[in-house]
Amino acid sequence: MLAVLRKQLKSHPALVPLLFFIAGGGVMSMMYLARLALRNPDVCWDRNNPEPWNKLTPTSQYKFYAVNTDYSKLKKEGPDF
Repeated sequence: MLAVLRKQLKSHPALVPLLFFIAGGGVMSMMYLARLALRNPDVCWDRNNPEPWNKLTPTSQYKFYAVNTDYSKLKKEGPDF
């Protein structure tokens, strides 16, 4: 399969940027899915603690990109259960 791909790339050099961007998009999507699986508070990998989202404090940032929010200055709004 790689020999066929190499032959096509030699005969059609305009395919090189296309394959580069397709591979880059695949890598970035896999990295984002890995980040969602490892860093999202809704995902539980620990069987000893089935509710890890209860340990989140108001100052913990779990969003991918926070526009104008300074999480270190937030205060807790709800009661402890």
